[in-house]
Amino acid sequence: MDERLKPLFTPWKIGKVEIKNRIVMTSMGGTDLFGWMEVNHFDRAGADFLMEVAKNNAGLVLPGCQPVYNPMLGQWLHRNTRMFDELARWIPEFHKTGAKLFVQLTAGFGRSFTVSSMMETLYTNPALRVLSKPFMDLDRITASASPAENRWSDKVPSREMTKAEIQEIIDAFAQSAALLKAAGVDGVEVHAVHEGYLLDQFTLKYVNHRTDEYGGSLENRYRFAAEIVQAIKAACGQDFPVSLRYSVVSRTKGLRQGALPGESYTEVGRDMAESELAARLLQDAGYDMLNCDNGTYDAWYWAHPPIYMPENCNLADVRHISRFVDIPVVCAGRLTPEAAAEAIAAGELDGAGFARPFLADPAWVTKLMEDRREDIRPCILCHNGCFNMCHYKGVPNDQDLMDSLHLARCAVNAETMQRSKHYIRKTARPQTVAIIGGGIGGMEAARVLALRGHRPVIYERSDRLGGTFIAASAESYKGKLRELLSWYIRQMEQLNVEVHFGKEITELSAFDGQQVIVATGSVPRVLKNVPGHERMIDACDFLTGTPVGQRVAVVGGGLTGCEIAYELALTGKEVTIVEMKDDLIAQKGVCLANSSYLREWFALHEVPVYLTTRLKEVKDGSIVCEGPVGIVELPCDSVISSAGYLPAPIAKEGGRVHLVGDCRKVGNLRSVIWRAYEVAMAIK
Repeated sequence: MDERLKPLFTPWKIGKVEIKNRIVMTSMGGTDLFGWMEVNHFDRAGADFLMEVAKNNAGLVLPGCQPVYNPMLGQWLHRNTRMFDELARWIPEFHKTGAKLFVQLTAGFGRSFTVSSMMETLYTNPALRVLSKPFMDLDRITASASPAENRWSDKVPSREMTKAEIQEIIDAFAQSAALLKAAGVDGVEVHAVHEGYLLDQFTLKYVNHRTDEYGGSLENRYRFAAEIVQAIKAACGQDFPVSLRYSVVSRTKGLRQGALPGESYTEVGRDMAESELAARLLQDAGYDMLNCDNGTYDAWYWAHPPIYMPENCNLADVRHISRFVDIPVVCAGRLTPEAAAEAIAAGELDGAGFARPFLADPAWVTKLMEDRREDIRPCILCHNGCFNMCHYKGVPNDQDLMDSLHLARCAVNAETMQRSKHYIRKTARPQTVAIIGGGIGGMEAARVLALRGHRPVIYERSDRLGGTFIAASAESYKGKLRELLSWYIRQMEQLNVEVHFGKEITELSAFDGQQVIVATGSVPRVLKNVPGHERMIDACDFLTGTPVGQRVAVVGGGLTGCEIAYELALTGKEVTIVEMKDDLIAQKGVCLANSSYLREWFALHEVPVYLTTRLKEVKDGSIVCEGPVGIVELPCDSVISSAGYLPAPIAKEGGRVHLVGDCRKVGNLRSVIWRAYEVAMAIK
């Protein structure tokens, strides 16, 4: 093991409970023991995932947040005692790993509840609102400290919670915690004075305008959270540890307005001065640990950092707040093992929190301990599989229902939380399978085929593996994507996958009678109807080295175009974005944490953005566009086209021919990897 990491593998205590090392798997919605947004039950998929993490040397494991009042069907968690009995039978096997388990209980979501178009319909239609109440009571689910607008929707506002409802939740925490203790769980975590969830909404002055004992002074605003831990301790005893998920600083400018790293702003939520007092108050109320990061749903990129956020983005604030309490403090948020180990060695941190890396590779801690870092499949911070709650102008949460109900999947690991359908089955009839194209889709298919016992052979027209992912991972801030590409190439080497470079296959007659996977990707959409389009530089060509001038117009404000514009601006170029839609990154599958960062970054740095604007002509030294104010001519030295891509298969699907990736349908990395996995598993 790397000597620098040794502090991570020392024991510590939360109250009287000893944890074998400092690695904490923090809670992620979807990794629940009692189901997520469904009828409460002992969830075998969640339990299996948690067990795998525990077997791979995590010290403390926290399952997904478990509502004490289930938003679906209005169930109270403590009333289903059967699933606690099942948990009690499972816990001894979990404890054989040496890990400890704290179950995270949540008071709810309030104004942060992710409202969808379907929910808007249920709420705004009087008849449907009444009919839907037994299985989704939006009036109750979204209730907050005070009347407030929802983070996602203008049509489903939050009302003020009654004191009777507050007490009901406090009692439910105590009863649920008592059942968990009886089942053998090592502790609980209260969710959360954190991220702008319901308990946090009570603490935040920009949301809480109450005049009763739950509003006004600092003591009153934190009373709800304090009374919960006091009720749990009364029910479970003082020695039963209770952690609190806690945001040190809100990093919030206002409703739906976050503050970016380094930005000068006025904090409307919890600033550091208040946090210093609040942390001590919460400790004195009875909390045994603070599990920390920053942010709110209005500044979501702090709690769920996209790849644009700096590494260790929350660490300095967590180190600071640790000086004001005597209980253990954990930090999470793009944390690197090295930085965490250094802070632990210095006595400024007690535990290191990681979440999404476990989805990408549940065994990453074991591999780290064994000096096998190159074998760790990296999380690339994309949120495509785990948390793709998407929002742009004019829509609430634009997320497929299946994704809403199945969080904590992983774009780069098709097996995560999907072992019932995605698992390696050895073949009884090994055969040679030709794979046309050595991009991510082709390599994932080859990897799965090789693990099953088949003989994959990749034919790649260029001189290297990676395909369009070479361009996709080229920007300066995309080191994690380059790590994933290296991981795939290493997998090809370790599995002895045969690769033929410089072999462009244009038809499949040479593979007659053989199974063939076509993974030839896509081609750029060319704006042939635009005069001067030949002057434009394709996005991939720019990313792989085509030079541009000082003033650059990026045509297309989807994710690819915005990431290119961001990279150009970081390098000092003068960038202009032209987009036909009425918002940037107006596309499904891109998490609000990712898209809001880019939108707000462009606004902060005054990058010109022309929405609902169409490119009319590309001239030498300018582009002509038509938008809301009519015809405008924008000066530029170079024009980058990010107008999308079109599938480029070399054959039709059917029989022994299988299409994978963008040559079948242009999507994202998740759709490429999952489809490749499924195709490779379907070949007998």
